[in-house]
Amino acid sequence: MKRTLCVFNRNREAFLGLSVAPADTLTMRLRGLLGRVRLNPDDGIWLIPSRGIHTIGMLFAIDVIYLDAANRVIHLVEHMGPFRISPIRIKCASILELKSRTIYSSNTQIGDELLICAAEEIKTFCGVNRLPPIRRIAAAGVD
Repeated sequence: MKRTLCVFNRNREAFLGLSVAPADTLTMRLRGLLGRVRLNPDDGIWLIPSRGIHTIGMLFAIDVIYLDAANRVIHLVEHMGPFRISPIRIKCASILELKSRTIYSSNTQIGDELLICAAEEIKTFCGVNRLPPIRRIAAAGVD
């Protein structure tokens, strides 16, 4: 079974992806998203390590999020079309490739902190007790 992760923007309280595949081996990073016809809304790939990417051979545009070692956003590329080469960022530790318009719809910005973990771990990091008071009441079902 393929391992997938969730990506949550802590600053904007928005999910960027619910089925993001980690690419942490050379073979997986080289393959990336090549061979896919499209990317589903919650799908993506997390390239670890990476400082830059290309979309040569891809058939669709993607959003690219550069992350430092603490998973903070250091650079964004929206709607990167096929047959392009992204800039290299020396301080970049990993890169997220997500469906086009994900950056816009989640309002992700430089400096945002992303939580990347398995779906089962989301409650640990973003449990009801860590939500602001109004959200805690709504999560508890109190009107």
